[in-house]
Amino acid sequence: MVRKVVLAATQFACSEDKKANADKAEQLVRQAAAAGAQIILLQELFEGLYWCQVQEKEYFSWSAPFEGHPLISRFAQLARELRVVLPVPFFERANNAYFNSVAMVDADGSVLGRYRKSHIPDGPGYQEKFYFNPGDTGFRVFDTAYGKVGIAICWDQWFPEAARALALQGAEVLLYPTAIGSEPQDPSINSYPHWIRVQQGHAGSNLLPLVASNRIGTEQLPGASPTTFYGGSFIAGHQGQILAQVGATSSSTSSTSLELSLPGGNPHPAPAPLEGFVTAEVDLDLIAAERAAWGVFRDRRPELYGPLATLGGSSPPGF
Repeated sequence: MVRKVVLAATQFACSEDKKANADKAEQLVRQAAAAGAQIILLQELFEGLYWCQVQEKEYFSWSAPFEGHPLISRFAQLARELRVVLPVPFFERANNAYFNSVAMVDADGSVLGRYRKSHIPDGPGYQEKFYFNPGDTGFRVFDTAYGKVGIAICWDQWFPEAARALALQGAEVLLYPTAIGSEPQDPSINSYPHWIRVQQGHAGSNLLPLVASNRIGTEQLPGASPTTFYGGSFIAGHQGQILAQVGATSSSTSSTSLELSLPGGNPHPAPAPLEGFVTAEVDLDLIAAERAAWGVFRDRRPELYGPLATLGGSSPPGF
């Protein structure tokens, strides 16, 4: 049996103009769909600048409830028109709680539900704990028109437990909308090689294709140091190999194959931070057969993993 699906990663620079950001996101979605993409990933919190560089109460006004959220409604109509699966990142308000969330929109425009970011970072330039409650949805897999999709958000992508939890729930594709770039406390830090290696590891260890979409451009809010987002949005295959990456060639708006030459198979520095998208086709049934045959899920020993359920590594009661 053959069940092929075309994945797309997108990236662009955000501005203070929320409508312009949404328009740019729609433009890229339309271009990716015209290139054959069926599951299209947009970057984290793309509607505005990444305001978590600072702690200012005024930015809470940028949030809105999940029900009737205008950004979700707009992109749900777009998904229905183009017949694409479209996760929509948004800033969610739920009474007195605030979440960094993604709404999963199916190819018929129906909203299948939401995921709330589980791991919330707190460091220079990425002060999300001031704004967001830790997500309470758990890790979620959505059964879409083109396969079972597991999604997590940015800082979540550094935790192997999140990827494995999605895989165990039947995810056939992993999606990571992202906003990551320079570290304002130390401009010499380049997290890009580490970032891409970690996600390649998630793909390879779970034998799942993976899409990561990051923003580009330099953003600076009043009272903050500038943050430069390095892009590097990519699609990885189920063995961790890079199938396509924005900015890896002279064309950033077509499916490209990236030949990695450095030890460990990782580019350094990041590809050119160009606006655009890439696509890659994967065969979900062929991958599922290889995943079963490889044995990494067959040979798991959950009864030995008790320390994973603790902070300090000691076995909880019952283990």
